[in-house]
Amino acid sequence: MRLLIDTQVLLWAIYQPEKLSSAMRGRLCDRGNDIYFSAVSIAEIAIKSSLRRPDFPFEADEVARAAHDTAFLALPLDVQHAVRLASLPWHHRDPFDRLLVAQAIEDGLRFVTADRLLAAYSEQVETV
Repeated sequence: MRLLIDTQVLLWAIYQPEKLSSAMRGRLCDRGNDIYFSAVSIAEIAIKSSLRRPDFPFEADEVARAAHDTAFLALPLDVQHAVRLASLPWHHRDPFDRLLVAQAIEDGLRFVTADRLLAAYSEQVETV
């Protein structure tokens, strides 16, 4: 199985795995699955981190390193992902989430998210 995890699921997987179901933790740890995290998520973390919000203690470089150490695969943002945005309906306004959905659809990945609103985009979207 090939999964793209959203930013929140990425942070939970690395720092708070107890927030994920045991079934999801099992899928994320199963070496038979390809688990992707997106450059879009790292950009979102970098922007939030730069705002110095006290409720957001994460640093983009540390999250990226931890994701690699966990054997998650980095998914770059490419032109086809950006082009896919034009065909997405406006179910959701968050640009990071829209980019993640576009990547999942374009690359045929199952998208795992904590945001139930994103399920309206595709049967490829799975909420935790």
